[in-house]
Amino acid sequence: MVSNGIKFTKPGGQITIGTERLGAWPYVRVADSGVGISKEDQAKLFRVDQYHTTTGTDQESGTGLGLLLCREFVEKHGGRIWGESGPGKGSVFRFTIPVGAEHLQNV
Repeated sequence: MVSNGIKFTKPGGQITIGTERLGAWPYVRVADSGVGISKEDQAKLFRVDQYHTTTGTDQESGTGLGLLLCREFVEKHGGRIWGESGPGKGSVFRFTIPVGAEHLQNV
């Protein structure tokens, strides 16, 4: 998520990483002031059956697998991942993972 923020934010832009609570769940937030993602392309994110890759702001190529891998890791640990974005508005990606010893036994 951080790598994508770097790839799609122009020089002088901003990327922030933080943690917050969503009810009883802590979550991690990665936000950027990058180019953003259209609604059409957002529907393809996190989906194995939809290939999606975009060239970065410095013409970097991607495989389209980064967010899929993030989803796999998060879900394997009992969490959830989602994102919000809009063209020219940047992106915010968040994920939750359960905390506590009772969850560690199931991982």
